[in-house]
Amino acid sequence: MVFSVQELLLEDGSSPYTDWFNALPAIAAAKVAAAKVRLAQGNLSQVKWFRGIGEYKIDFGPGYRLYLAKDGLKTILLLGGGTKRRQQRDIDKAIRLWEEYKRRKVAAAKSEKDRKR
Repeated sequence: MVFSVQELLLEDGSSPYTDWFNALPAIAAAKVAAAKVRLAQGNLSQVKWFRGIGEYKIDFGPGYRLYLAKDGLKTILLLGGGTKRRQQRDIDKAIRLWEEYKRRKVAAAKSEKDRKR
């Protein structure tokens, strides 16, 4: 299965994933970009799923991680990234971002439904 891989955008238009990615060293950024391509191609073998999110482990340097969630059947939403050292904080942040995204999505759908009445 092929996925559309997108970045989570916050209400202010910023992307936690982009902020993290832009601060990476060039070699690490290349490894992360390759992981993103693998996700788009449907290769989720490196993803461990828990509490509604996934953690993609990259065995390089300090142990990079991508945090993601599936939005529907064909969309992967990149929530952010981190390293093994900050793993629990990064997981907690990714879960918060995912929960916030779902709340915003429900509110937007409700608003759209109310508007059509």
